[in-house]
Amino acid sequence: MSEKKIILEDIKPIDLYGVNDSKLELIKKRFPKLKIVARGDLLKLSGDDEEINQLEMVLNILTAYFNRYGNLTENAIEQILGGSSNRTGSSETSTTEDVLVFGNNGLIIKARTANQHKIVESIGKNDMVFAIGPAGTGKTYTAVALAVRALKNREVKKIILTRPAVEAGENLGFLPGDLKEKLDPYLQPLYDALDDMIAPEKLAYYLENRIIQIAPLAFMRGRTLDHAFVILDEAQNATEGQLKMFLTRMGSSAKFLITGDITQVDLPKHQPSGLIQAMKLLNGISGIEFIQLDGSDVIRHKLVKKIVEVYDAK
Repeated sequence: MSEKKIILEDIKPIDLYGVNDSKLELIKKRFPKLKIVARGDLLKLSGDDEEINQLEMVLNILTAYFNRYGNLTENAIEQILGGSSNRTGSSETSTTEDVLVFGNNGLIIKARTANQHKIVESIGKNDMVFAIGPAGTGKTYTAVALAVRALKNREVKKIILTRPAVEAGENLGFLPGDLKEKLDPYLQPLYDALDDMIAPEKLAYYLENRIIQIAPLAFMRGRTLDHAFVILDEAQNATEGQLKMFLTRMGSSAKFLITGDITQVDLPKHQPSGLIQAMKLLNGISGIEFIQLDGSDVIRHKLVKKIVEVYDAK
């Protein structure tokens, strides 16, 4: 058993501990094997070395969060402490690597399920990752968070987000407006994710200067996508030719993350899905990994998980 003393320097005890130590109790519950004694700005920790190190990293995250947003709510603490227990066979505490992005209004964005963690880990090892699973499993959101993190860490120079403009039961031609106004509804989920993660004025700057580019898949033809984090969303609606075209746009310094749901193909019946073909052709190639998400990864309303289960059972 080891002991360590930590002096709080960048946060007041009341801001970390809460009234009547309500926040400190949340931390203690997350580390039941550690003895944690608080005396003013001094914390005394007793227990396993690894757990002491994990708690110290959590305290650093909590302090950084407070200094950025000026408050530290119990809900924020629960978000920071949570998530890692969803990893299969793991009860690790959150670390700085778990938080992908500190979003707007204090939003903490990180992988929250076992398979979302697999996406995060896989993109660190591979240049091309396919994340495939049903609605509500956080494929797009996790992908955009990884792209934003890469841009903020200067690992890439730009983000490119694209989707096939395929009609899901509606007729594109009857939508009002010019071409951009017709296409924007297809790209809206990508804008929604970015709105959560980047301040409005910063996002406007990125879009205006093409540091972040959002465009339909057809607009990728002829380009070489280099020094970029590139996301193809709704890839099940790309034809075989379109997906081959997209994948071969990859430059020498790029990360490609392709998301899709093979149960929701909106292509005409005579048009095979390029994603289904890619799953057969590319599986097993070094540098490419396929991550399968399922109903256990659904993090929307609880009814979404039930809906996915009913449709899967058909």
